[in-house]
Amino acid sequence: MQVQGKYDARFFLGEQMTRAQCLKLKRLSEEAYQPGQYARDLSFSEAARRIQVLEAEIELANSF
Repeated sequence: MQVQGKYDARFFLGEQMTRAQCLKLKRLSEEAYQPGQYARDLSFSEAARRIQVLEAEIELANSF
């Protein structure tokens, strides 16, 4: 929501990935040798999607 050119902080913060997501995504991207999957400016939902994909890839690799 925009009000006279200013962003509603609750909306903006709700869309950013959390600190926990940031740390988890960084760790998983390094573990999966895919550093390009990590970025500091992701949305909450994009970070969640990337975490899910990396976890699945790591689980698959560990099953061999």
